[in-house]
Amino acid sequence: MLGFGRMGREIVRRAIDENIDVLAVIERDDSEFIGRDLSGVLGIKDIDVEIFGSSNLSNVLKEKKPDVAVDFTNPEACVENSRIICDYGINLVIGTTGFSNAQMSELRSYIEKSNIGAVISPNMSIGVNVFWDIVGELTEKLSKHDYDIEIIEMHHRFKRDAPSGTAMETAKVIARKLNKELEEISIYGRKGLRERTGDEIGIHAIRAGDIVGEHTVLYGTIGERIEIRHVAHSRMAFVNGVIMAIEFIKDKRGIYGMDDVLGLRKKQ
Repeated sequence: MLGFGRMGREIVRRAIDENIDVLAVIERDDSEFIGRDLSGVLGIKDIDVEIFGSSNLSNVLKEKKPDVAVDFTNPEACVENSRIICDYGINLVIGTTGFSNAQMSELRSYIEKSNIGAVISPNMSIGVNVFWDIVGELTEKLSKHDYDIEIIEMHHRFKRDAPSGTAMETAKVIARKLNKELEEISIYGRKGLRERTGDEIGIHAIRAGDIVGEHTVLYGTIGERIEIRHVAHSRMAFVNGVIMAIEFIKDKRGIYGMDDVLGLRKKQ
């Protein structure tokens, strides 16, 4: 497990409950958890698993030989972690968000050159992936009509990337259905005196309190509107999908999304 923040801790707990062997945890080198074991940090008995600094990643992989590495860190760390992990031929589950196009391209190139398997998704919740499926279908149905599309996402005050990876993936789903380039039609918040253009996708981020995650897509036209909304009540919504992704990718090669894991990808 790479990254031992809120999500990382929940993933480790659930993996242990599911009898998945957690071999090591990797944290940033200045973390207060370095050198401690999971028993003390999580209050779980009989779990002799050490927490290592990221500078020891190569040695840990060489010694522990995991089947799958799970990364919930940050974009810069994830790209570097993945470079090392790919060198050892270890499969990946990546839930890190906030990648630039260049970072994602670099990440994918490591995976493809190493011929490993990876599940990459900005949100591994089952509900969110079904939400994306519905948003795609609804966008397609409404694309010939005069509907404005807005995305509103809300998260806790500690989340650093904005808009969220989930909101950005939602916008990409919509842009693909509209046969548009997202960079050309996305508007992030609004200020000033200007009318909305017909082909905009408005994307708005809210950060407050302890909101786990809420995403709404609003389709509005003169006289009516449709709203599609997903609300995560706890991080377990995401953790369940991570466990499924780990089981899915163990013996595979290639890059997959959660739509593959959940069987949502439509046959061409």
